[in-house]
Amino acid sequence: MSNKVVLRKLLFLIIVFLCSKIDAQVVEKKAITLELAKKIAQAAESEAQKNNLIMVITIVDDGGNLIYLERMDNSQIGSIEVAIQKARTAIYFKRPTKSYEEKVIAGNNAILKVPNVLPFEGGLPLIVDGQYIGAIGVSGGSPQQDGSVAQAGANILSTK
Repeated sequence: MSNKVVLRKLLFLIIVFLCSKIDAQVVEKKAITLELAKKIAQAAESEAQKNNLIMVITIVDDGGNLIYLERMDNSQIGSIEVAIQKARTAIYFKRPTKSYEEKVIAGNNAILKVPNVLPFEGGLPLIVDGQYIGAIGVSGGSPQQDGSVAQAGANILSTK
């Protein structure tokens, strides 16, 4: 066999090997869409209206990027950043923000030094088929009110 033939066969085997490795590394993941984000926010807004609450509702994707923000009429401007940060805390750490609030109440103030943690109830991860697709963050009421409104939004995922 000539060197050219050997090199071609070797190149072919390398390409086949690399392609099989690439396929093995690709995974499918669920993602939040704008349409779904709007449905989650609508469910949360309905809960807020039912309880005469004026709130900011945010939805982020699995990387903490803002997908949707709804600021109800006359809501406080300060709630915008708070709602975003609650959602980011929930997705970055894959747990409800209430868990951090409880730790601070129990005296673990070191939590306050952890980057990207806002320890107030109202942020929940959004999970579909065991995959974290994003999070909801709500601000404008008491921590318990924010949490119940966020839960109303997250609950629509259990009906899918």
